[in-house]
Amino acid sequence: MIIDAHCDALYKMWKYELPFESSEHLQVNYQKWMDSPVKIQCFAIFVPPEVPEEAQFSAALKMANLFYEQIIDPYDHIKLIRTSSDIETLKKGEKGAMLTLEGCHVIGSDLYKLKTLLRLGVKAVGLTWNQANAVCDGIEEQRGAGLSSFGYEVVKLLNEEKVWTDVSHLSYQGFWDVIDVAAFPMASHSNSIALASHKRNLDEHQIQQLIKNEAWIGVTFVPDFLNDEKEATYLDVLGHIAYYISVGAEDCLGIGSDFDGTSEFVRGLFDPTDYPAFYQELLHRWPGDVVEKITSQNFIKKFPC
Repeated sequence: MIIDAHCDALYKMWKYELPFESSEHLQVNYQKWMDSPVKIQCFAIFVPPEVPEEAQFSAALKMANLFYEQIIDPYDHIKLIRTSSDIETLKKGEKGAMLTLEGCHVIGSDLYKLKTLLRLGVKAVGLTWNQANAVCDGIEEQRGAGLSSFGYEVVKLLNEEKVWTDVSHLSYQGFWDVIDVAAFPMASHSNSIALASHKRNLDEHQIQQLIKNEAWIGVTFVPDFLNDEKEATYLDVLGHIAYYISVGAEDCLGIGSDFDGTSEFVRGLFDPTDYPAFYQELLHRWPGDVVEKITSQNFIKKFPC
């Protein structure tokens, strides 16, 4: 069983009007998902920054609507995941779909917009994408500021609602501010800067703090986050997993592929149908119980409610 904590299929469905069931332009579509060992797939609401500010929340709602109309409602065997009980009660042949948010720019400075998204089922909230918003600065914002006063209100709400606070894409100062106050921190799709120098990756201090705070960390398949070369393979993904385990993150680690979120692809991990071979590669390197932790059990044990 595999749980994948991050994909951007909703964004591509929204932008290009693609059908979820069988679009060949989606890395994660219905057919590929059903032909894979992915038991639970997380679907991110990501509104690109070029969308005018006044239209961003509407775009987020349209993606949430696509999630229900094309992924949840048409299929009796695809269940909405909102609680740990929803995961535990999935039957053989059933799959789970979970809604997440990638970037609080869509809510502006309106906490009620975030409350609306949480009521629609969002269970993990990335506070920023790469730029600044009313909550915090993103990793590419030159200023590098941390949480705003409104940002602290946002994290407080996520704590109260038992929702993951996602530090992927966050500024360095923002990361440490979140660590101080978040009850349920996670890094949904972030690799190690020790192996790839991209600023989006986590350094050793951040990794150790996430371990200390019993957070969840998803290894991602974006080539730029895997190495400093032009191409990446599944071996680079295995390298990051090995690194995380070597520094003590065995009980925190998982998968956050970022399928449909990048135009560059990892050889051997193009879409979910490549997971069976990848799973066997994991078993060649680590004991079965460790592989189960990485592929599903850590996610389940750390699920906020």
